[in-house]
Amino acid sequence: MSSAARLPFFSLAPNALHALVNLSKTVGKSSIGERLFELVNLRVSQVNGCGVCVDMHWRSLLKQGADPRHLNAIAGWREAPFFSARERAALGWADAVNALPQRDDTDAVYGELREHFSETEIVELSYVIAAIRGWNVLNLALRNQIPEQPAPGF
Repeated sequence: MSSAARLPFFSLAPNALHALVNLSKTVGKSSIGERLFELVNLRVSQVNGCGVCVDMHWRSLLKQGADPRHLNAIAGWREAPFFSARERAALGWADAVNALPQRDDTDAVYGELREHFSETEIVELSYVIAAIRGWNVLNLALRNQIPEQPAPGF
């Protein structure tokens, strides 16, 4: 299997690209907060195997002052002591929603989610998951590569 990029999707469908960028910017300003936004993006990207997004969101969390050890533990967040009950509820929701439609265990985590998030926050969190999943699909399907040097500002 080749790992070479298939198509330069950033330039071939600019209207769709701008719409997804705008969605990502919008959900990034949601009431769940920037740290949780990035934690969920990182977790979903890990599960989906999107190296570009893992790299981007890991770096963003580092810029926010996150402990690298804590970030490395996101892959095993259930066993790691570094995450609050609110973060755990969000990570559980991210795992469950990201697994749809192959697996539906959202009922199991929805109750815990309701303990820590308002209805609006749950919907916003779900949009965050949908947006990063879209980026993951694009990057994986079109084999977008992790840049040796990140673009300025990323």
